[in-house]
Amino acid sequence: MSDYLTVNRANWDERAGAHAASADYGFRRFAEDPAHLSDVVRFDLPLLGDVAGRRAVHLQCHIGTDTLSLSRLGARMTGLDFSGESLKQARRLAELAGADIEYVQSDVYAARDVLDGDFDLVFTGIGALGWLPDIKRWARTVASLLAPGGRLFLREGHPVLWACDYDRTDGVIALGEPYFEQAEPQIYDEPGTYVDTDHQFVHTVTHEWNHGLGEIVTAVLEAGLTLTGLVEHQSVPWNALPGRMRQLDNGEWQLAERPERLPHTYTLQAVRLPSA
Repeated sequence: MSDYLTVNRANWDERAGAHAASADYGFRRFAEDPAHLSDVVRFDLPLLGDVAGRRAVHLQCHIGTDTLSLSRLGARMTGLDFSGESLKQARRLAELAGADIEYVQSDVYAARDVLDGDFDLVFTGIGALGWLPDIKRWARTVASLLAPGGRLFLREGHPVLWACDYDRTDGVIALGEPYFEQAEPQIYDEPGTYVDTDHQFVHTVTHEWNHGLGEIVTAVLEAGLTLTGLVEHQSVPWNALPGRMRQLDNGEWQLAERPERLPHTYTLQAVRLPSA
């Protein structure tokens, strides 16, 4: 398999500063408004429930806006990411906001080796799983981090959305990328990132994988967790199909025409039951 970690880490290290400077991530608002939450976590609230006092880890936390939001809901947060530059920005944000958050640099598959103790909540947000080649290994890692009774909370882009043909200009929603996990990655070379920035990127290549919904659910079950919820949503936090989507009042995006055709995102929850 290709050295995807080196390639992807270089890409995310370079993105970190541009993302932190972007209005899309809203560092200034986090610093100025102690009640401010990220749009992603605000959307999650009805299913997330009360996390106050819970020991939680945010895997693949990037620059920490969702991590900080969970901290503001009362969770005792640790953030983990493989990008050192992303964690620099996450620590800066936590300092600006006066939040006590521990950040650890690691490949997600090595999370159990670098994190002490067990967690009441493992949180994974939008756009994380596509950077991982083996969904079963990810699920085993999650299970190893959870205390008995602990919970996985995952909201992700739907694998049908990830499989869409993004280059079509005729308005047709068609699948053009793999839906199921493949041994080799999809390799992309894109000059920019998903926020507005004047930065001229050097590290533009990424290696990515899709994972079918059945593969994800099966991986969670085989890791010994019990599925407690699976909800598919008709919205996504970014303009995933430019020219074919409209923005909703809550900041999310959905297909402008017949959005019921496409599962945009999903929320999966599972628990590690106490041993009998």
